Amino acid sequence: MTSDRWSTHAITVGPAGVTKRFRATDHDRCAREWRALRLLSRYAPGLAPEPLRADLAAREPTVVMSGLAGAPLRGAPLTAGQVEALAAAVAAVHGSLPPDVLASLPPRPGRPEELSGLVRSWYPRARPQAGDQVGRAMDDGMDWLSGSVPETGGPPDVPWVFGPGDGNLANYLWDGSRVQVVDFEDSGRSDRAFELAEITEHAAAWVEVPLDVPRFLRHCDLTPAESVRLPHCRRLLALVWLFLLSFDAATGAPRNPPGTAERQAGRLRDLLG
Repeated sequence: MTSDRWSTHAITVGPAGVTKRFRATDHDRCAREWRALRLLSRYAPGLAPEPLRADLAAREPTVVMSGLAGAPLRGAPLTAGQVEALAAAVAAVHGSLPPDVLASLPPRPGRPEELSGLVRSWYPRARPQAGDQVGRAMDDGMDWLSGSVPETGGPPDVPWVFGPGDGNLANYLWDGSRVQVVDFEDSGRSDRAFELAEITEHAAAWVEVPLDVPRFLRHCDLTPAESVRLPHCRRLLALVWLFLLSFDAATGAPRNPPGTAERQAGRLRDLLG
């Protein structure tokens, strides 16, 4: 899960391809991006940019890939066909790798156990600064989290998938007939319920133009175990975003419109029921 506030790279578009340059502290992110592009090129060609070359040893490592012609799905109303194509692209990424290849990958960063630890560390400093609506939602979220079962080693009865690791709709490009996918710096082994929640709870899915989440999820053929897990993942990620948006609102130059954290508080409390 990569917040827009924590950009780890700069992108340059040129005739020789798209260059993604990472910060000196983000060699691991660059390596994950390169690995994902190479794997998808082999096992799901056409779904993502083609890997052209990389310099993983540079002080600021780079990946060069082919350009894609599609327009981002973020910030515009989506037709029923686009929502269906989005779900198809997501499913294609999730199921792209053979089981033995998938099993050899490390888990993606930002798994639920990591996020649970993060929000517990954020709460003591964020809560005193929060307004009434946001603060009450933080309290409700932490109460829910304290009663949830800690996750270690992966969810039971839920199969692993290849996870892109970032649910921002700007990473899904519509070319008029299909959706292609970019941005794999947080990719790795994951599970489908968590990756779907990354999309439905990302600020990009509702701050500007809301994604039709029920329609999107109807196109995702979840197993019974995944259907049980999905609400848990959505609540956790909504809680994470509540903190991120409250931090954003407290800056001198917030990236989101006034009241976004309060809107997120309402979204979280709806998910908590």
